[in-house]
Amino acid sequence: MTNTGGRRTARNHRLHPLRVGAATALLALTATTVAACGSSSDTTSGSSPTRPTVQGTPPSSLLPSALLSSASALASGASAAASSFEASVSAEVSRANASASAALSSVADGGNALSDVTLTGVPTANSGGRRAAVVTITNSTNATASYAVRVDFVDASGTVVDTTVVGAQDLQPGAKASPVAFGGRDEGLAATPRVAKAQRY
Repeated sequence: MTNTGGRRTARNHRLHPLRVGAATALLALTATTVAACGSSSDTTSGSSPTRPTVQGTPPSSLLPSALLSSASALASGASAAASSFEASVSAEVSRANASASAALSSVADGGNALSDVTLTGVPTANSGGRRAAVVTITNSTNATASYAVRVDFVDASGTVVDTTVVGAQDLQPGAKASPVAFGGRDEGLAATPRVAKAQRY
């Protein structure tokens, strides 16, 4: 039995390396699997990398100087054009109003075009605090004509507290014009616009 025990003991000694080898192989397989998963994840991430998205306008320092110069020139041109247009419109209105004043200077009564003119009051909140009215002029004749209109602003008692003159030039038959008659600043005194004179010439 000693021999047999010795053989068993020897067998037991021979089985220990096998068990160690199996454990080592299992650990290696586990490590390989983990490594493969990590590699697969890296590969997937590498195939579709997430890149930051740049939005908005780049700083001016990053733009070509030629492009900046072009944009600046366009902006300056647009501003100049707007100023020129505004000045042209202002000059045209001034000429029409001056012509209207001259046309009304010799009109003793209400004029020959009262029926061609209507008024629409403008709230002072929309006129910068000034008395104002839109003057709608319609050429009811069959010929081209110019118009001169005097607008009075009257208080509740009928007293004229402000007056102004507007005009429209060279209106075609049936055509309309809508100049705005501006008076002085409204100092809390309610006033209603009315057509005092309207002359077609």
